[in-house]
Amino acid sequence: MPAAVHPMLEPGRVYRTKELATWGVNAPRLARRLVGEGVLIPLAHGLYACPKRGRFGVVAPSDEAIMKAFLEGSPFVFTGPERWNALGLGATAVFASALVYNTKRSGRFELGGRTFELRRVAFPQPPTPEWFVVDLFENAVSAGVVPAALTRALARLLKRGAFNARRLGEMSERFGRQSTREWIREAIRSASA
Repeated sequence: MPAAVHPMLEPGRVYRTKELATWGVNAPRLARRLVGEGVLIPLAHGLYACPKRGRFGVVAPSDEAIMKAFLEGSPFVFTGPERWNALGLGATAVFASALVYNTKRSGRFELGGRTFELRRVAFPQPPTPEWFVVDLFENAVSAGVVPAALTRALARLLKRGAFNARRLGEMSERFGRQSTREWIREAIRSASA
């Protein structure tokens, strides 16, 4: 009987079952054995984390590591309240789940005890602060903000030079609905007046 395989796994990385096929013919069985030995932690069906050890015990994998493995390397961007609130436009939203735009899947997924809301939505690579402004306008209702108030706050920040007006206009044309484009045009006009 051959000796048990002990693959060299990277701590903090998230693996799909099929990636374990490199070290054995029966990847699901290898995954079960590694979970039993404490080498891997199951996050969801077919998704495992190689735990990273810190001063206070096991450190959970990052949201980025989970999404990279879950979406199998396809492009994604985290958005939502954390990014919107940081823009300084008066948004103070809080969501119970991380909002992730990607090119592959839509739906609500529980991975490693965390909830991710995935949406197939177009986004630039890399996303700019101006794109996050457009995204906030697109999600104003969910964020609990009024577009008119956002427009006034945006005009003030544009006057201070916090955002690039030309890039903001381009982002709204590419990624915004008609209503979003109108609100942003109004903010740009007010800032230049």
